[in-house]
Amino acid sequence: MSRTATDAVRLIAPAKVNLCLHVGPLGPDGFHPLESLVAFADDGDVLEVVEADAPSFRVTGPFAADLGAGENLVERALAVFGAQVDLPSLHITLDKRLPVAAGLGGGSMDGAVLLAHLRDAYAPRMPDDDLAAMARTLGADGPMGLYRKALIARGHGDEIKPLAGFPRLFALIVNPRVPCSTGPVYAAFDRSETRRDWRFGAPEPAALKSAEALIAWLAAQRNDLQAPAMALQPAIAEVMDALAGAPLVRMSGSGASVFGLYVSEADRDRACRQINHGAPHWWCLKTQLS
Repeated sequence: MSRTATDAVRLIAPAKVNLCLHVGPLGPDGFHPLESLVAFADDGDVLEVVEADAPSFRVTGPFAADLGAGENLVERALAVFGAQVDLPSLHITLDKRLPVAAGLGGGSMDGAVLLAHLRDAYAPRMPDDDLAAMARTLGADGPMGLYRKALIARGHGDEIKPLAGFPRLFALIVNPRVPCSTGPVYAAFDRSETRRDWRFGAPEPAALKSAEALIAWLAAQRNDLQAPAMALQPAIAEVMDALAGAPLVRMSGSGASVFGLYVSEADRDRACRQINHGAPHWWCLKTQLS
């Protein structure tokens, strides 16, 4: 049966994971150039969109209370799109399942997924460049959220190269339930000595077709924001220690979430049980990355 205009549409806004994040020195434009290998989890926030008699926006879920006051990026995305396209009244529910200020791109992914849906539903002929320009208003992660597949991001996060044949990775994402705002982390990074060799080395990950090869390549990379974030939030180091048995452990984005990568589902699930037993107050997500 085809969808009618009044049917609710359910959208997954996946957790974005920076498998590595190399950051260059602050430029004259006030931004840091970067290179990052980004993958997306099978799980994340959930949006429900339905046409209604009057527009409304509601936030539910375990992390709804942590969003605070002010404009949500879902509302911003709706406003930016609505300024270009005549939309019907929409009722939108955001089920906030990802922790806030966690280095997982939650708000940007929420807004970008909504933009992609609105284009498909109400302006299918809109050029990709126009949609990307809207996504950039959501922050550096916004354009990545339009892809939701493994990619390399460069520049200010908007120079994107999708990767084909990316191996699926079993991942455990753990957050100690402490916020880690991006601004202070970058400020701490700027106060530290900046690496000069901040770009990827050869080969690039596009040539890596197995989980084992990819994890080995990632082990030679880094997250340049990890050390300054740990200085601000020592709980990040506690999570990394708890995941030390994984083949690769690293912080995502500007923190405070940490991921462990595993070759087997059984190893990942075993690690999750250990985390849940030893630190039940932490947030823990078993997922796959692609």
